[in-house]
Parts: sequence; structure tokens; C-alpha cells
Amino acid sequence: MSYKIVVIGTSLGGLSALQTVLGNLPADFQLPVAIVQHRHKDSDDTLRGMIQESALLPVREVEDKDEILPGQIYLAPADYHLLVEPGYFALSTDEPVSYARPSIDVLFESAADIYGEQVIGVILTGANQDGMQGLKKVKARGGITIVQEPTTAASAIMPTAAISAVTVDWIVSLSEISPLLVNLGYSTRK
Repeated sequence: MSYKIVVIGTSLGGLSALQTVLGNLPADFQLPVAIVQHRHKDSDDTLRGMIQESALLPVREVEDKDEILPGQIYLAPADYHLLVEPGYFALSTDEPVSYARPSIDVLFESAADIYGEQVIGVILTGANQDGMQGLKKVKARGGITIVQEPTTAASAIMPTAAISAVTVDWIVSLSEISPLLVNLGYSTRK
């Protein structure tokens, strides 16, 4: 199976979780990684900078119609939903979903709609239920589902909700997520 995209959702405690996961991806990791991290609607570029400090791959905040390129980390901008379209991203100011904009569900569901079984969905630490429906759709479309082991999460609510709703492929500790993504990513190469 060759995968097209990794989608990651996180909320409370997400920055350090993302630094761990993204900081352990090698510079030659080929899959694009799209992330929704819940944050205040007025937040600036600090999150991108803090993630970039620990990541070998380039990190950017998505602009509308950005092409989806391999080996890049894409961050949903504050107060916009991030959607996957065929080959590019779209931004939306539609109503919040699960009280969140950007919403993890919106990213995951749009990725599942476009790429089906070629999506890898990852839910990390967080203090609400956002991501549960999105991960369910990734699974329903044949994609791979990975959830951070709740006992290793700063806030176990989000991973626990995902596990309760979805027959998850892997429930692993934070430190095991990057190696798993690398293995799945390498299986993508010719």
C-alpha cells in the first residue's frame, strides 16, 4: 500500500507531543504531514517556529490552495479549517466543529474523502472529542488509524474518545509513533 498523506490532530498538550513525533521523523521522510493543533484564534506564527526548532522537515502554515508536497509539514492556520482537496489544501471559515476551528474532524474527513485507504490518521493528546468522527471516517475508508496511548498523553480525553469510537490499528506511546510512521512511509517507496 502506498500512502499519500499523514493527518495529525491534537489539542491540550499538543505542542510537546508534536515536537516529539515530528522531531523524530527523518529528513528524508517522504509523506506530507498535515496537522490541526487547537489554538487561540488570534495566535501568531509562534507554534510553527516552535515545531520547526525540533523538526528536520520544513514546517509551514498552510495558505489557501497550497500544493500538497512530499516531505513537508503543514500546519492549519489559527481560526481556519484545513481541508484536503486533490493535490492541494483549501482553507475555510465555516462554523466551528466540536467547538473548534480548525477542526481535526474536518481535516481527517476531507483527507479520507480524497485519499481513502491512502491516509494515515493520528490522534494525539487533547481535552475534547474532536477527531473522533474524523478518525472513524479514515478507518471506514480503509486508511490507517494510530492513537497515542492515553496513559502517555498530557490529556487522555481525546485519545480515549477516539479509541472508544474506532477499532484503531495502533495504540502506541508517543515515542513509538514516529518509527511507525517511518515504517509505513518507507513501504510507500518504490
